[in-house]
Amino acid sequence: MSVNNATIVHVQRHGQVENPDGVLYGRIPGYGLSELGHRMAARLAEHWADVPLTHLRCSPLQRAQETMAPTAAGHPHLEIATDERVIEAANEFEGLVFGKDNAALRNPRMFWHMRNPLRPSWGEAYVDIAARMRAAIADAAEAAGQGGQALIVSHQLPIFIARRAAEGRPFVHDPRARQTTLCSVTSFTVRDGAITAVAYAEPAADLLPVKKGRGFKVGT
Repeated sequence: MSVNNATIVHVQRHGQVENPDGVLYGRIPGYGLSELGHRMAARLAEHWADVPLTHLRCSPLQRAQETMAPTAAGHPHLEIATDERVIEAANEFEGLVFGKDNAALRNPRMFWHMRNPLRPSWGEAYVDIAARMRAAIADAAEAAGQGGQALIVSHQLPIFIARRAAEGRPFVHDPRARQTTLCSVTSFTVRDGAITAVAYAEPAADLLPVKKGRGFKVGT
């Protein structure tokens, strides 16, 4: 997949999380993959089996580490660099159960956090997410080497914002329309330190659970 000695940095979202209560878990520790999530991780390990990866990098959160594990086992010559910069976005709704029709957002205590969706006011600013992801992708590209391929396992919102930044698109968006399904792969082509192309793939598309509606989302 190397093109004219460009470096490719693949940024993969983690698999499905075991979360029967519907908690917005964010950065809360202890949320690992479900049985389906482990199947997704195994599928992605198969996807990467014949790819000459030269660098592995991962969010410190359990669900990301568990998603990376099968792929890392297939590339035992590579160590995993844990990188706080590719962690889930911080947000004020962490730990809440939104419930049917996002009932939690109608609590008056939540109104202040909803005052400015352009930043957004409920959590980490989009510009800050973009900056940390840009830096992590650049470091991964350097570690992978010219013509190499790096794999990062991260989270939905950081990946989506990194893509919008690379494509020069506005950060403000409808959270329900993010193109970052579970275990999807967003690939950044890096030449001379700059991202020159972005590609998107869903190697585990057939394993994706059926969506249960289009409620408000801040990440996962």
